Amino acid sequence: MTIPDATIAEHCTEVWDAVVPILHDYIAIPNVSPVFDPDWRANGHMAAAVDVIASWCAGRSIPGLTLEVVELAGRTPVILIEVPAAGSGSDADTVLLYGHLDKQPEMEGWREGLGPWTPVLEGDRLYGRGGADDGYAAFAALTAIEAVHAAGGSHARCVVLIEASEESGSPDLPAYVEALADRLGSPSLVICLDSGCVDYDRLWVTTSLRGLVSATLTVDIVTDGLHSGDVGGLVPSTFRIARMLLDRVEDASSGDILVAELNVTIPSDRVDEATKTAAEIGRIGDRYPFVDGARPTTDDPVEQLLARTWRPSLSIVGVDGLPPLARAGNVLRPRTSLKLSFRIPPTCDPANAAAALKTALEADPPYGAQVSFGPVEFGPGWNAPATAAWLADALDHASTRAFGEPARTFGEGGSIPFMGMLGEKFPEAQFVITGVLGPDANAHGPNEYLHLPTARRVSIATAHLLDAHATR
Repeated sequence: MTIPDATIAEHCTEVWDAVVPILHDYIAIPNVSPVFDPDWRANGHMAAAVDVIASWCAGRSIPGLTLEVVELAGRTPVILIEVPAAGSGSDADTVLLYGHLDKQPEMEGWREGLGPWTPVLEGDRLYGRGGADDGYAAFAALTAIEAVHAAGGSHARCVVLIEASEESGSPDLPAYVEALADRLGSPSLVICLDSGCVDYDRLWVTTSLRGLVSATLTVDIVTDGLHSGDVGGLVPSTFRIARMLLDRVEDASSGDILVAELNVTIPSDRVDEATKTAAEIGRIGDRYPFVDGARPTTDDPVEQLLARTWRPSLSIVGVDGLPPLARAGNVLRPRTSLKLSFRIPPTCDPANAAAALKTALEADPPYGAQVSFGPVEFGPGWNAPATAAWLADALDHASTRAFGEPARTFGEGGSIPFMGMLGEKFPEAQFVITGVLGPDANAHGPNEYLHLPTARRVSIATAHLLDAHATR
């Protein structure tokens, strides 16, 4: 770990000063993920985003760098970058660095002067959709590799993979992992730059990710809308039927998920980790923008961490069949459709969970209503393997050099399908899952922003990790 600190920091700072205008261009592109834009190919936004990122990456002065935009038939593209080993690093070993360039949709509620496709720089914050989740990743990865070269350090062969379907659950990624298997190699280290951080004071490493089961619950009771005065009380409301069905899978008073297949025993080391993290940061629930008088589901700081990382939960993220208030006539509606998003624990089997939910929701429908739960989409969670001694030391070293404080670990409540896939494919690999999304960065929501100093520091830390891996 003799790589010069000052050179790394100076190089990353210089590059990031020049990256910000490129990120402006990227944020301005409405390249929402395919599940939100089935006509993504015809609309051309994804291709434009690929071009912005690939053009910058291809222009970096990294010896031996090759870049290819790979597009399998019927799939979103990936950017594949290969960099040969440097210094004492080995081409027989591989570091895989991962990110994505597709985005979540607009979401309402952006404050005045901001918007999803309107990049705005306010101090250290670059507002707009996708800068932090996850457009910055390609820039951070190559900046780190470039910094290692500038400092005369070492790194193993590096492969940077930037996909374009992550926000849809990465449905295209397995095909690419198979098709590009020879070029991906067998990485001994995976660095994923698509996660969050508890604060901006140190490098936060994600040790677990929840999985996901998602589908639309649809209830039909009559074939036409009917006068609510005529039939109310006789014809059951589809919304009430949906409530009855939801009561089968969730305790409305506590939020506990009642389907056994979605609950797991939390590993003792993860409980210990949450206890230590809570002792250092306090109640993470205090960091979210509750309205006056509102509170989280629990006040216990350890339980707050476990609730968002190891316990299953249900969010209703969309609805059809309800007219806007201004057009809400006195009509008993024939149909209600709710988009249900279940977050499942890292070690929960997503296929079993999905099947159990479908059975629970569709069996014996109230009043003989027509009920469907589908199409069902699901993805696995991920629980990190034991951290090797060299990596534990390297993480503290890298975080101290970049942030001034040693690294810390925590579980993340979101999903990165690629990690579960890689964990199964490369069980001997070490994983560093990190990112720039602090509690108020608001990924997927309004006013999403990238904290630029953290992006720069993550690049610095990644450079030190690459060198430590090559010289371990």
